[in-house]
Amino acid sequence: MLRKKSVPVRDINKNILKLIRDMEIAMKNEKGVGLAAPQVGQNIRLIIVLMDNKNVVTMINPEITDRSDDTEYAEEGCLSLPGKWGQVERFKEIIVKFQNAKGEKIVMRLGHFNARVVQHEIDHLDGILFTDYLNDINLNNIEQRETERL
Repeated sequence: MLRKKSVPVRDINKNILKLIRDMEIAMKNEKGVGLAAPQVGQNIRLIIVLMDNKNVVTMINPEITDRSDDTEYAEEGCLSLPGKWGQVERFKEIIVKFQNAKGEKIVMRLGHFNARVVQHEIDHLDGILFTDYLNDINLNNIEQRETERL
């Protein structure tokens, strides 16, 4: 499921709303800052993100419409790959359009950490994992960290 491209959400119905609630609970229980539907076995274009460590934002059919030329590296992990971390390059700023749970069309300009989380979660919708961005040195560091924890 994690390597498949997700299909658009066509109808925001009671099943989608229940999935959103379930995803919020799962993300909070795991102390995550984002979760994509494929991570919970649903191959649809739906993510939730914790903005500024305060508010959970639901993004249905999110699409990045613009991005800055500037990028930055930061350490990322993933609820689907527990214990694995790596330095990933992401765009510093993005503009993302999506529908919220009420079906309203939203456009947001996001920077730094919020932009990073959204990029990471949208990657899940396209079958991409953060480890796909890591070079051999970073991959070795992940493996070394795992060995050191054992």
